[in-house]
Amino acid sequence: MSNQTTAATTLPACKPDLTPAPPQLIPGLEGVPIAESSVSFVDGQAGKLEYRGINVERLAEQSTFEETSYLLLTGKLPTKMQLDEFNGQLSTHRRLKYRIADLLKCLPETGHPMDALQTGIAAIGMFYPQRQYVAPEDRRLACVRLIAKMPTLVAAFERLRKGDEHIVPRDDLSHAANFFYMLTGEEPDRQKARILDVCMILHADHTMNASTFAGRVVGSTLADPYCVVSSALGALSGPLHGGANEDTIQLFNRIGSAKNARAVVEEMVTRKEKIPGCGHRIYKTVDPRAKILKVYAEQLTRASGNCHYEIALEVEKVVHEHYADKGIWPNVDFFSGIVYAELGIPPVCFTPIFAMGRVSGWLSHWLEQLVNNRIFRPTQRYVGGHDQPYIPITGR
Repeated sequence: MSNQTTAATTLPACKPDLTPAPPQLIPGLEGVPIAESSVSFVDGQAGKLEYRGINVERLAEQSTFEETSYLLLTGKLPTKMQLDEFNGQLSTHRRLKYRIADLLKCLPETGHPMDALQTGIAAIGMFYPQRQYVAPEDRRLACVRLIAKMPTLVAAFERLRKGDEHIVPRDDLSHAANFFYMLTGEEPDRQKARILDVCMILHADHTMNASTFAGRVVGSTLADPYCVVSSALGALSGPLHGGANEDTIQLFNRIGSAKNARAVVEEMVTRKEKIPGCGHRIYKTVDPRAKILKVYAEQLTRASGNCHYEIALEVEKVVHEHYADKGIWPNVDFFSGIVYAELGIPPVCFTPIFAMGRVSGWLSHWLEQLVNNRIFRPTQRYVGGHDQPYIPITGR
């Protein structure tokens, strides 16, 4: 009797649901590690940035852009002999093929220099066709060419779009001083050259940002480094990545004087408009690069009598009152625009100068990507329909 009762009340075992759960969607891949890297490190809470383990503030104080580029590319600081050799290689490869110069002349003078830079880099790659970059020497030479020619492209297009002839680079000037010379026709004084040198150091790398990720994705396909840098330039040209320094200086120009700053910014806060040069996806305190550039901005404006720095202080004060508790502080673009403007650089060249520094970081990530390369192939979450009928055109 008991056996019958047991048999009658026993339920059949449930089969486990083996349907795979849909993958979690992370918009923008925010916070998702996509690679291991030893190129740079950021602590957004502490406001810390390191290149190859060396604090960026120490590099800005004691290093040069050329030495910092060598550090990023190789993972170590160079000896004097190695740095002299690297500097010599950079100066040797600064010149453009005459057909590249002709190409720049054909571009519309109303075009943005970032677009011309991306076009020029892609075109330069056609003069050095190579499907595979396996040999270390081939990779090294490609990096030297790209770092060396970037300033020449920027300066050449800026002059050509104004109807002036481009200036042939000099071999006896530093990377920064030579750019000034090609842009203006005049050799800069030591202070100007050093400030631009520091600006490029501060922009040289910043972990896995949008342009670096774009470059690594393209590099993972084994595309050549000119395509890698061209794709990174395309990402940097977007207003959500590069260009904030242009927007910041335009805001300061619109404000006009420090006494107007509070009213303008308060109105922007009320409208929930983004304040150019403020806030960062990573930093929840003051950007360490902004601290350095703030000092230069003050020095330069004190000497010139320009009011941009005083305006910036007022904007910074109002932003702090409203957003400090949300971790929104001035970033590198907040003061870099002032510095570039005081150096006499046109606003349209601000983001290209960003790229002139960042190219060393992009290439360092490209080299790292190739060590244990695996092509990037993320998945998606499909939200469309299925088994939809095809309706002939006569029935639509």
